[in-house]
Amino acid sequence: MLNNGYAFQLVIDAKGLGHTTLTYLVTNFPHSTQSEWQIRCHLGEVRLNGTCAHGAELLKPGMKLVWNRPAWFEPETPQCYSVIYQDAQLLVVEKPSGLPTLPGAGFHVNTLLNFVRRDFPTASPIHRLGRTTSGLVLFAVDSVVASVLSQQWPDIQKQYQALASGIASSDWYDIRQPIGRVEHPRLGTVHAASSNGKSAHSVARPVERRNNSTVFEVDLHSGRPHQIRIHLASIGYPLVGDPLYASGGKPKSIEPGLPGDAGYWLHAKRLVLKHPTTELQLDFRSPLPEILRESNRK
Repeated sequence: MLNNGYAFQLVIDAKGLGHTTLTYLVTNFPHSTQSEWQIRCHLGEVRLNGTCAHGAELLKPGMKLVWNRPAWFEPETPQCYSVIYQDAQLLVVEKPSGLPTLPGAGFHVNTLLNFVRRDFPTASPIHRLGRTTSGLVLFAVDSVVASVLSQQWPDIQKQYQALASGIASSDWYDIRQPIGRVEHPRLGTVHAASSNGKSAHSVARPVERRNNSTVFEVDLHSGRPHQIRIHLASIGYPLVGDPLYASGGKPKSIEPGLPGDAGYWLHAKRLVLKHPTTELQLDFRSPLPEILRESNRK
């Protein structure tokens, strides 16, 4: 679908001192080449402090830089979501696989956030799921509740189910592989298993062993990007069909995919939390996709 374009706005900070408009754009937004950014300046898409930028201006902290990106065709996605629970403070929805949670990577209109805000204008997500991951997403209805839930987030029980390659040899995996940025040939860097990364903790339990795969139930005790995909891969069980992560938790050595590429099965099936106002315990569950159900034996 063709969207209406978008104005990307930012205020130059101290890191921009000494840069020209053009070198700043190339350095901070490497998805486009210097020639592409120069063309955008010539077309009048880039403005600095309200006037058209030519690219050679010397930047100073406090300057306002805007890229008025013209309308573009977004990839097709599901156009729906389901409300699991709502009250004056909370909203819990079910996201289908294939729908990004937030804008980015070429998506602006086709996002869960945009669809939810059409119905609940003040709602804000407390967390995000990867584009291909399906299941439960928690929203706060206002900024006060969002702050409370963000503080509670480490204590909220988060449970997933995933289809992984290989047959699990143990009944319990306590995974503490750090996650950080590593090199990627197309993106520069991506999150992956890294000894220099940030701490991360998952507990994985096989719930069904199939001919050449295992259905895992995974509890998250931290919230690093792509944590389950990386953690299961790090112990030798990458998700079936994952285009990015290989055994060991690093990007594939030959033609690794992008983080948002589809092909794997991962579902956020349960959230358990205290209501921020009533303090009652709430237990939300989402039905599993058929391929992740134990009855779906291979």
